[in-house]
Amino acid sequence: MNDIPDEFKIQPFPAETVYELRISGRLGNSIQTWFEDMIVTVDESSSPIQTIIQGPMRDQAALYGLIGRVRDLGLTLLSVNRVEE
Repeated sequence: MNDIPDEFKIQPFPAETVYELRISGRLGNSIQTWFEDMIVTVDESSSPIQTIIQGPMRDQAALYGLIGRVRDLGLTLLSVNRVEE
């Protein structure tokens, strides 16, 4: 009875699909530790300053988990983009 059609199952992303999240402002060191598996950089050329969180996602659930972490920390999410190779 738990036969879930394939289109409704979590589908893994192609290997090493990298996503970039842009956050408003500069993250403090204590908040950066929440993103330890990701590359965290600051774009000071943008106005206002933005923090970029970038790294590979294995599937959509991992991506939504990262977005949820941004929400839980009360950060302002500006954009989510897949990084093309």
